[in-house]
Amino acid sequence: MRTFLAAVSMLSILPLGNFRPTEAELRRSLNLFPLAGVLFGAIVFGVGWLMERWFPAPAAAMLMAIFPEVLTKGFHLDGLADTADGFLSGRSRERKLEIMRDSHIGSMGVGAIVALIGLKFSMFLSLPSGMIPVAAALAALCGRSGMIWYIAMSRYARPEGGLGGLWFGRRPTVGMMLAGLIPPALAALWHPDLFWIGFPLPAVAAWGWSRMTSRVIGGATGDTIGAFEELSELLTLTALVLYFQHFVL
Repeated sequence: MRTFLAAVSMLSILPLGNFRPTEAELRRSLNLFPLAGVLFGAIVFGVGWLMERWFPAPAAAMLMAIFPEVLTKGFHLDGLADTADGFLSGRSRERKLEIMRDSHIGSMGVGAIVALIGLKFSMFLSLPSGMIPVAAALAALCGRSGMIWYIAMSRYARPEGGLGGLWFGRRPTVGMMLAGLIPPALAALWHPDLFWIGFPLPAVAAWGWSRMTSRVIGGATGDTIGAFEELSELLTLTALVLYFQHFVL
C-alpha cells in the first residue's frame, strides 16, 4: 500500500495526509504506475461524465484537455516543455541535456504545451457524444502504462542520478505485466474492439519514443518520461478519434 501511495504522490496532487515516501518506495512505485493509472482514469471518467452533462461539447472538450494537467500538477507537462526546449534547440547532445535541466521554459516549450492542449481539445471535440469520459480514462491509463514500457526499453541518459534515475536500476517486471494486462482488459469493458487500442499502443509508442530519445540524447531522462506520458495520452485520443471516424462500433 505504501508503494501504491508513493506512485500516487509522485504522479498527482491527490491529498495523502502526512504520507512521505522513502527513496526505496519511490523506486518500487514504478511497478504500480498502471494501478495509479486506473485510479486517475476513474477520476477523469467521473469528471468527464459531469462535464458532458453540464457544458456544451466545446467547453467540455477544453475542460477535459486541461483537467488531467491539474490532477498531475503539470508534472508531465513540465517534462514535455523541457524536452521540447532541448530536442528542438539544434545544439549538441550535452548542451541539450543542460537545456532540459534548466528550470526556465523556452519558446519551444511554450509552443509544445499550447500544441498539446490544442490537439487534445480537438480530439475530445471530434469524439462521438458520450465518449469523452471513456477516452479521457483510457488515455490516462495508457499514459501511465506506457511509461513502464518506455523505462524498460531505455537507459538513463545522464551520468549522475536524479529523480528519473531512480527507476533505471532494474527492469520493472511486475509493472510490465500490469501495463500489458490492465489497459486492454479495461478497454474491452467498454467495447471488445477497443482492446486493440489498449493492448499494443502503449508498448509500440514506447518503443518508438525510446529509439528517438536514444538517438537525440543517448537515452531517457525524467523529462522525456513525462513528455512520453503526455504524448501517449495524445496518441491514445488520436487512435480513438480515427477509430470512430472510420469504423462503426
